[in-house]
Amino acid sequence: MTDAQGSKTWFSRLRDGLAKTSDQLTRGITDLFTKEKFDAATLDELEDLLIQSDLGLAAAERITAAVGRARHARQLDGESVRAIVAQEVAKTLAPVAIPLDPPESARPAVILVVGVNGSGKTTTIGKLAETYRTAGMKIVLAAGDTFRAAAVEQLAVWAERAGAIFISKETGADAAALAYEAYAKARAENADLLIIDTAGRLQNKAGLMAELEKIVRVLKKFDAEAPHASLLVLDATTGQNALGQVEAFGKVAGVTGLVMTKLDGTARGGILVAVAEKYRLPVHFIGVGEGVDDLEPFDADDFARALVGLPRVEKDYSF
Repeated sequence: MTDAQGSKTWFSRLRDGLAKTSDQLTRGITDLFTKEKFDAATLDELEDLLIQSDLGLAAAERITAAVGRARHARQLDGESVRAIVAQEVAKTLAPVAIPLDPPESARPAVILVVGVNGSGKTTTIGKLAETYRTAGMKIVLAAGDTFRAAAVEQLAVWAERAGAIFISKETGADAAALAYEAYAKARAENADLLIIDTAGRLQNKAGLMAELEKIVRVLKKFDAEAPHASLLVLDATTGQNALGQVEAFGKVAGVTGLVMTKLDGTARGGILVAVAEKYRLPVHFIGVGEGVDDLEPFDADDFARALVGLPRVEKDYSF
């Protein structure tokens, strides 16, 4: 599927990105539901398949129960079961598919971006900067990952592209002090939005968490409501480890929403369902590549259908 310019639509890229996950689910479901006998053992195998695809135990149990109920109403084949899976996944994800809207009352509104190294924080910040620049906002980007010179350089490039004011300090500088300077600069420049990158050095977990706590304390000296959004960027390829990251970062950074990246590199795309099921945090964006155009606002129905390899259903917005 392509758009008017001949390039792939976002749904096509999403479906391609989730192909490793959807192929695994499609094969497994097709094998199960071409059997002559459809019994409790078949449902148990379906539940195991869903768990193996990282959807989580709660979601797997609920989806399997829905398939069990449906078999009494009609004859089921592989495609109809995939449709039920997609429907149930969408039900789980719809309440958390929430756009990221910085409060207009805060000036500047502060977005703190957290996550482990390599999760895609810098690209996410670039996408945010592009999005809000297009909306006419004045933006400040702060390179709070002061221990990685490459991260600072990357963020400087994104700032230039987005026409944003860029704040950085020397390698190894105190990240909380940088956050203080960045907020003061953003306020002096009458900026609409301050986006702060942070370090993700899990090998020094205690130090990292203490650093994040300090950044949050500093921001609250300016504005008791800051940060107004605390985004955790998760790498889908980490599978079940994503759950632990939500727990750890949530305690110190008060995570308010999620971005899931690298769905194109994993057969564990179902982990987003498990995370949503357990934590009920808003999912703002998902990504299927390394580029800024590979990150898009999260749509529950599109994700659910791509997860099981089904075509997109066009939505009717008429009244």
